[in-house]
Amino acid sequence: MRTNPSFALDQVDEVRRLIRENPWVSLVSHTDAGELVASHYPVILDPEAADGEIVLLSHVGRPDEQLHELGAHELLMIVQGPHGYISPGWYDARPAVPTWNFVTAHLHGTPEILSDAENLRVLAALVDHFEDRLPEPRRMNGTVENAEYAARIVAGTVGFRLRVTRFTAKNKMSQNKPAETVQRILAELDGDGPYASPSLAAQMRRAHASSPDQGAPEQGAPEQRESGQRKSDQAASGRQAAE
Repeated sequence: MRTNPSFALDQVDEVRRLIRENPWVSLVSHTDAGELVASHYPVILDPEAADGEIVLLSHVGRPDEQLHELGAHELLMIVQGPHGYISPGWYDARPAVPTWNFVTAHLHGTPEILSDAENLRVLAALVDHFEDRLPEPRRMNGTVENAEYAARIVAGTVGFRLRVTRFTAKNKMSQNKPAETVQRILAELDGDGPYASPSLAAQMRRAHASSPDQGAPEQGAPEQRESGQRKSDQAASGRQAAE
C-alpha cells in the first residue's frame, strides 16, 4: 500500500482499535508455487500480547491451511475499517474530483500453528467475544452437549497466532481539506443521502480530533488562496482520485 505522510496511521493502539472494531479480515498468501491465495476470517486480539505488540488469534477451516501453506511463510492480513465515496459536490465551486475516504491496515507476520487444545480455547474465546454483546449469550461450552459437539468439530479447523512483525496503515479522512469543507463532508455523511455513513463520519471526527493542525481554515487573501490552489491542483493531478 502506498504511504502518504498526511494519512499515515502508525500508532499501535489505533491499529489495535481498528482490529477490535473491524474483526472480519482478509488473509493473503503468496505460495511457493507462485500463486496468490485469499481467504476471509474473523480475528481477535491476543489478550496476553505485550504493550506495543499486535498479536492476533484466529483459525481457518480445512483445507485452507494447505492452500495458504499456513506457517510456512509470511502472511498478509488486511483490516478494512469504515470507508465511503466523497463527492466533489460536497466541497465548493472550484474544480475538483471525487475521492474515497477509508481507514485500513496491512499486517505482516508468519502464523504460528496452534495445538488442537489451544485452538479449541481460541475458538471458545472467539465465540465469547461476539456473543458477549447479546442479552443471552450462547457459549461454545455453555452446555455439556455443546462442548462435546465443539470438541468433535475442532478437527475441521486449524488455529493460528499471528505476531505482527510490521504493518502499514492508512487513515485517509480528508485531513488535507480546509475545516469548512470537512464540515460539509461530515454533514453529508451524517445525513440521509445515498452516500450517508455514520461510521465513516465518526472515524473522520476521530481523525481530525487527533490532528488539530489539519483541516484548518484557509488563510490569506482570495487571490493568494487561488494561486495556492492552482499549485496544489497541479501537484495532485492524476493522484487525488486514487488516494
